[in-house]
Amino acid sequence: MGRAFEYRKAAKMKRWDKMSKIFPKLGKAITVAAKDGGTDPLMNPKLRTAIQNAKAQNMPKENIDNAIKRALGKDATSYIEMSMEGKGPHGVLVFVDCMTDNITRTTANLKSYFNKAGGAQAPNGSLEFMFNRKTVIEFQKPEEIDFEELEFEMIDAGLEEIDEHDGIVYVYGDYTNFGTLTQAFEEKGMEVKATLQRIPTSPVEYSEEQIEEMEKMLDKFEEDDDVQAVYTNIA
Repeated sequence: MGRAFEYRKAAKMKRWDKMSKIFPKLGKAITVAAKDGGTDPLMNPKLRTAIQNAKAQNMPKENIDNAIKRALGKDATSYIEMSMEGKGPHGVLVFVDCMTDNITRTTANLKSYFNKAGGAQAPNGSLEFMFNRKTVIEFQKPEEIDFEELEFEMIDAGLEEIDEHDGIVYVYGDYTNFGTLTQAFEEKGMEVKATLQRIPTSPVEYSEEQIEEMEKMLDKFEEDDDVQAVYTNIA
């Protein structure tokens, strides 16, 4: 796949250190997973993964338990998963995934972020072919690891590519293999972070000045409580 590592990862993780923002997003993902597939992580792979990802961000157990309990309440909020596509400054392509209890509010907010940055919303589905939806597994690189052996073991589970950068190992597979690939690592006793991501098919190089302008818009998206993830075609 030859995927370049996202230039914004360090900046994004620095912002996510502000737990007041990341914990509600993680909690929402846990609640939705528990409501959709049950509250037993052993029987609900989606919930199990959401909990693992929350733990990877040091989310307290109490917060995780409360997020699960919210799915059991009679008055539990019903969240809807939605996406919005568009273009930002300098033609950058943007794909935004959300979980919301109010589509009208979320749609209006996202449109305003595009418009204020001089961009515009694109018709649903118009950017689908510009991104590949992938399962992405991340974990700290062990002191001893044989990438060839790991690739051989995981290829039947759906592994397509394995890479390493700054001590973090990244494993990529098709989005349809999210469950089997995640389970394969669990069975090896490895603590991993598993997510579904949209990887640009044709990444574009931009200047530092252009990226700074784009960052202002992307920050608005990532700070929105309804936004779960933001993807771009920036190389």
